[in-house]
Amino acid sequence: MPSNPKLQAYINGKIQPYEDAFLHISDLAIQRGYGVFDFFKVQDGKPVFMQDYLDRFYESARLMELTIPLSETELTGIIHQLIEGNNLPLSGIKMILTGGYSTNGYDPVEPNLIIQHQPLQLPTQEMVEYGIKVITHKHVRELPRVKTINYAMGISLIKEIKEAGASDVLYQKNGVVSEFPRCNFFIVTQDNTIVTPAKDVLLGVTRKNVLGLATLNYKTEERTITIEEIAQAKEAFLTSTTKRILPIVQVDDKVIGNGKPGTVTLGLLQDLIVLEQQL
Repeated sequence: MPSNPKLQAYINGKIQPYEDAFLHISDLAIQRGYGVFDFFKVQDGKPVFMQDYLDRFYESARLMELTIPLSETELTGIIHQLIEGNNLPLSGIKMILTGGYSTNGYDPVEPNLIIQHQPLQLPTQEMVEYGIKVITHKHVRELPRVKTINYAMGISLIKEIKEAGASDVLYQKNGVVSEFPRCNFFIVTQDNTIVTPAKDVLLGVTRKNVLGLATLNYKTEERTITIEEIAQAKEAFLTSTTKRILPIVQVDDKVIGNGKPGTVTLGLLQDLIVLEQQL
């Protein structure tokens, strides 16, 4: 439950207080973890890159054979109602589409649509200034092009991440890295080429915009990245809606570059912040 009891949410045709918004236990999100979602940032009442997130939400639903019960125009209207009504300075909108109230607990039926709007915190200045450590784990996310509600692996690794003194976990298989549970991964090679994995990853909206910004000044590549290549990288960073760009200074026991956030990474972060402010 949100700390602010006055916040409103949308569920199945109605905007109502959070404390009154519930799903029945027969929903496939509860029974089988079946559903999709998307999430975007709202700054000073203005959605950031909302069209990209809506496009991905509808695509995720299509790939999971779920039908969003609202047109894009109707969905956008409800989002703006929540933003105006809740009046939060920095926040996030989460759209969730579930498998519905299945009679046999397995077959999808008419989906349930939930829209949440809650306060959001960005990474601390310390995390940006000093960078973060991440660990790796052997895993490839199921249906990587779909933003599903299944985060079982990432959540199960929280304890291991904390015990390692790390901030996140980077998935890899057979020495090839893909993504974090909630973020995309980038490296900067010694010749300042900016590279991000192309296979088995969610096509992040921040990833897309960072690639667009990077092409203005650097060579960019979407391709395979190996653990061995990370060890030779000049810089590394992750991207996501809530984290923007965070420098990575250590992967497992390997220090990246000189162990400090690099100029390419920090420059891209400033470019991204400017782009968001221009919307």
